[in-house]
Amino acid sequence: MLASDDYQLARLLIERGLGLLYLIGFVVALVQFPALAGERGLEPAPALLRQLRFADAPSLFQWRYSDRLLRVAALVGTVLALAVVLGVAAALPLPLTMAVWLGLWLLYLSIVNIGGTFYAFGWESQLCETGFLAIFLGNAASAPPFVLLLLFRWLAFRVEFGAGVIKLRGDPCWRALTCMDYHHQTQPLPNPVSWFAHHAPRIFHRLEALGNFVAQLVLPFGLFLPQPFASLAALLMIATQLYLVLTGNYAWLNWLTIVALVAGVSDSAIALVLPGLVPATASLPAPPTWFAAATICLAIIVGVLSYWPVRNLLSPHQQMNRSFNAWRPISARASSAGCSPT
Repeated sequence: MLASDDYQLARLLIERGLGLLYLIGFVVALVQFPALAGERGLEPAPALLRQLRFADAPSLFQWRYSDRLLRVAALVGTVLALAVVLGVAAALPLPLTMAVWLGLWLLYLSIVNIGGTFYAFGWESQLCETGFLAIFLGNAASAPPFVLLLLFRWLAFRVEFGAGVIKLRGDPCWRALTCMDYHHQTQPLPNPVSWFAHHAPRIFHRLEALGNFVAQLVLPFGLFLPQPFASLAALLMIATQLYLVLTGNYAWLNWLTIVALVAGVSDSAIALVLPGLVPATASLPAPPTWFAAATICLAIIVGVLSYWPVRNLLSPHQQMNRSFNAWRPISARASSAGCSPT
């Protein structure tokens, strides 16, 4: 129960996908942060830091900020992310693999917490939260920790279910199944495909709205069913996220959700449909006892901290893009657009 060989491909995809998103995030910070929130930026981080205590905004830059130090942190993060994408991190001894993920999380958290308005979007918090869980993914020498895979699924559940319930409580057009009549035209950043989606027949927009509620209010519960039902639910939800990527632009928000959903897809379930896609892999040993104990402690911590986002999720006054802890190990975010974190 603590580890499972049946999720080796899932762990690989989570590692590489999250490493790539970290890479994009650090490159963006390297290029854009000084102009947006640097010493002479539009919203200078030094001015923000003078107003915030470390407890309010944990960051390595609480001790000192300069654009040069920011670039150094972004470059280090870029190198660490490349190590993950290229598989170098997974090949290291377990403590070093964890150190790479810890470094990525700490560096990106340090940037997000001083980024002000420009880093206040839900996908920034979700990258920190997903990255925190990744510290306990383990390395290539041991089987994936099943407890951690459940935590990724729990994150995906809150992302999707929270976005679904806030629609029911929000604009009545969702209950009337008419929101998609104009969503593609009025979303923050329409892309070329959005034009075609917007001009689709009205019945198609009704099906979009219905499909949205199925994906966000029904399928998330399937993530916790036995296999292959969990895999089926995860794959259907991944398909809806890819549809959102095709018809809109929400930065890496959808891709982060896909990364979390991959935790529900087992190797054996994929092999049932596409036997040639999953190569035969050697059985891996269980992780060390100390690592198994650490993942259990993590699950307990996440369980305790989940009280606040769950309370927010169930509240009739549900808030969007809310983070309940400055360290961002677990947050509560939702979007009326249907694709942002809970």
